[in-house]
Amino acid sequence: MDSSYIDVCIEEAKLSYQQGDVPIGAVIVQNGKILAKGHNTREFNHDILGHAEINVIREASKILKRWNLADCELYVTLKPCSMCTEIIKQSRILKVFYLLDKLDYKKEFSKSEFFKIESSKNEQMYHKMISDFFKDKR
Repeated sequence: MDSSYIDVCIEEAKLSYQQGDVPIGAVIVQNGKILAKGHNTREFNHDILGHAEINVIREASKILKRWNLADCELYVTLKPCSMCTEIIKQSRILKVFYLLDKLDYKKEFSKSEFFKIESSKNEQMYHKMISDFFKDKR
């Protein structure tokens, strides 16, 4: 872990702050070099996915021309939210370093409800489709 990467994250967070976004900055490091850096752009771009972590993961994936970032590390100013945590896991990043835990008064927003659709015909058809897809890939 190299704390100098956090300095870059803070500079990125300042850009978020200036744009009216939550000041969060992030960098992705590969082999000791910064591969991608970014900040929150959710308000600026009117994009729910405009979190700093997602922005740098997208940028690193473009540069490397692959989504698997297992050989990279992520540095970020604030502990990632649940959405970003899942994206980080999906991108296979093994190490995440963050500067600050979530603020006590900042709670995850979750009022969404999820309902499983009961349709045996569609469920069987889709189960076969997704199973076949993964069989073909392996």
